[in-house]
Amino acid sequence: MTSHRTRVRLDDAPWYRQRWPWLIMLGPFLVVLAAVYSGYLAFSRQDAMVVDDYYAKGKAINQDLRRDRVAIERGLTMRADYDAINGRFNGVLLEHGQPMTGAIHLHLAHPTQPEKDRHLVARLDPQGRFSVPLPLPERARWTVLVEGDQRDWRLNGDWSWPQQQQVQINADLPPGG
Repeated sequence: MTSHRTRVRLDDAPWYRQRWPWLIMLGPFLVVLAAVYSGYLAFSRQDAMVVDDYYAKGKAINQDLRRDRVAIERGLTMRADYDAINGRFNGVLLEHGQPMTGAIHLHLAHPTQPEKDRHLVARLDPQGRFSVPLPLPERARWTVLVEGDQRDWRLNGDWSWPQQQQVQINADLPPGG
């Protein structure tokens, strides 16, 4: 007596029991999942790069260029560093090499997330030095804006924390200015 084994041929099995149709459908399924996730990201987060009032922003740019020119005429220079141990942003502000006095406004702008921006007000001592508390900044390329108390001048520069331990901003014309 011989025993017969019943063997199901691959061609005889229904399509859903074969692996090739599932493998072929996996690609389009992953694309649909990626599209749904991209749509979720696009609609759940506010686009912070779009400005509503372009005309007013254009006028403000011209005013900023005027403030840059005032900083150049005054020969302003700012040097600062971040003391991570004490959580302080320390620096000095000079006018033609001489210390400045008064109050200044420091704005540290995150490159993509405005909610992480920092606004600091510092009072300069007689040697032109300042020190303000600053929580540990995120690893990023920050835009540093320094303004006078009356907002009549400004210094603008970039600071890549923690790659750059210090930031130095000298008053000079921006590109095309």
